[in-house]
Amino acid sequence: DLWSGSEGGGIKIWPWEAIEKALSLKPEERHTAALIVERSYIDLRSHLSVNGFSSILTSDIKNLLSDHSRAKVWSAGFLSFALWDARTRELLKVFNIDGQIENRVDMSLLPDFAMEDEFKTKIVTSSKKDKAQSSFGFFQRSRNAIMGAADAVRRVAAKGGFGDDNRRTEALTTSIDGMIWTGGANGLLLQWDPNGNRLQDFQYLPFAVQCLCTFGSQIWVGYMNGIVQVLDLEGNLLGGWVAHSSPVIKMAVGAGYIFTLANHGGIRGWNVTSPGPLDSILCKELAGKEFLYTRMENLKILAGTWNVGQGRASQDALISWLGSAASDVGIVVVGLQEVEMGAGFLAMSAAKETVGLEGSAVGHWWLDMIGKILDDGSTFERVGSRQLAGLLIAVWVRKNLKDYVGDVDVAAVPCGFGRAIGNKGAVGLRVRVYDRIMCFVNCHFAAHLEAVNRRNADFDHVYRTMTFCRPSNLCSAAAAGASSVVQMLRSTNPLSGLTVEGVPELSEADMVIFLGDFNYRLDGITYDEARDFISQRCFDWLRERDQLRAEMEAGNVFQGMREADIKFPPTYKFEKHLAGLAEACSCLV
Repeated sequence: DLWSGSEGGGIKIWPWEAIEKALSLKPEERHTAALIVERSYIDLRSHLSVNGFSSILTSDIKNLLSDHSRAKVWSAGFLSFALWDARTRELLKVFNIDGQIENRVDMSLLPDFAMEDEFKTKIVTSSKKDKAQSSFGFFQRSRNAIMGAADAVRRVAAKGGFGDDNRRTEALTTSIDGMIWTGGANGLLLQWDPNGNRLQDFQYLPFAVQCLCTFGSQIWVGYMNGIVQVLDLEGNLLGGWVAHSSPVIKMAVGAGYIFTLANHGGIRGWNVTSPGPLDSILCKELAGKEFLYTRMENLKILAGTWNVGQGRASQDALISWLGSAASDVGIVVVGLQEVEMGAGFLAMSAAKETVGLEGSAVGHWWLDMIGKILDDGSTFERVGSRQLAGLLIAVWVRKNLKDYVGDVDVAAVPCGFGRAIGNKGAVGLRVRVYDRIMCFVNCHFAAHLEAVNRRNADFDHVYRTMTFCRPSNLCSAAAAGASSVVQMLRSTNPLSGLTVEGVPELSEADMVIFLGDFNYRLDGITYDEARDFISQRCFDWLRERDQLRAEMEAGNVFQGMREADIKFPPTYKFEKHLAGLAEACSCLV
């Protein structure tokens, strides 16, 4: 038989007899084949009502697995499993990921809506038949609507809409010894016996398991971070390696190889003898001849930051900022601060973030305006964006580069008012360009001259806690006062550090660019003195009094990173509407 699962826990069985009959029809009779199969299905919901499980299986069916040797079928929701007899189609057992058995529901205690409806219909007089039918239809539709809404709420809750449980099941497979293996979003691997009893659990990585595959006495595990591991039947780790630069979403066996499919579409084949002695020999030989199969591409990136102070720029201002500077670059990164502010807006933004919503009309206006300047759709194409209250980051790539860009993901970290409000904080965008992972982080740190330690703490909080959703959107921008910090993080060992929980995700990228209004100021100088030095273009003397430079040299912030050369005057503070002092943006030097 063919089993299928759907949202809301629905399971249908399509009997093999009907499928076989449909396949045996002559070509001229094929028009009836689909009808034969379609009408043959068995809806297990009716069986559930009889057996007392009707209100238990409400979560979406994530996976189905056939245990061929014992004629049992496993259906997996996000946090629970059901075990079925494939021959009798009886539900044998319902249990959660902790192995605890769910109880049946006593159907005799539930109201029989059908009997109530039938009783109400019988007592209606014939003179009011039409009105009664109308009332019955109204109540029936109302009841269906309420039941449907309740079912939708249960499905959302099961998916984690009301407090996401990172233990949810993501993959399911059976091994040659008849054991069942499941993988969770927290990286936990569980071993079950054929009767649904939990035996052992293993965790070798803190990343989500995306797929499982078995070959002989080996169990292959594909992770969100692109790593593949191989286990034996006892759960012992035999080996692991970075198979792709993005999530491994599917694995299949064929012709002596395990083929892995990555989220960006890449497919690679691995010999079934891996890991083995041959692997180290191959790796050594390939490393020595990397220049033969590697093509180097030079890429120019423009990163611009602007504290817009809740204003809107004219088209001419945007052209002078980005127009000519973007003419010879492949990627344009724009970070804006204070797109919108105000207590009401910040509160609404925080409320929207709690339910997974972001963005604003003003933010979309900025994206559209910058898109027009960059000739979005013809020359450039926006690949991603993220807004957190007044913070906005967006990335555009040149059209001829689009095919080599993928795995775009975004993140946000609030730093204001108890680390909950986005008046200060950061928005990040991670993207794969060719085979390199790049992260761009737009920040707005604590203000005021004396708040140096708070600014340092804001950076530390952002760097350590920025988490991207997915298994998962250096330059001379002097006109905008861009301040960029770049970190090169390429590791010689692709597995080093990845097994340790708490490792910042930003540290795993090949390159990280921080830009934004960091709010570091100039120490020991008055406003008038600063204006005099600026007019004389004495930037080196001013840089000696830069708080950011002093903090970086002391190892208190942006550790291991370097700042681009500053070739533009300070941009804060300036005097609005005063000639010569009103054209600069309010952002970090």
